[in-house]
Amino acid sequence: MRSIEQLTEEILSLPSASRALLADKLVESLEFDTDPAIQAVWVTEAKRRRDEIRDGSVQPISGEDALAQVRRLIEP
Repeated sequence: MRSIEQLTEEILSLPSASRALLADKLVESLEFDTDPAIQAVWVTEAKRRRDEIRDGSVQPISGEDALAQVRRLIEP
């Protein structure tokens, strides 16, 4: 059996797309079961937000701009 160090070295030598896919699968394996009703509400909300961007009723902003706005709100 390979050690964590050996696996890490091997994984880090993979192309970035493969590492990203592996990271996604590892995170999924750590997630806890969620209440199906709560999951359904979040899926509905995500689709509503997607549709608002697609139909132009909401204009998206970059993550950098969003963080800057939040920082301005919370800084003394």
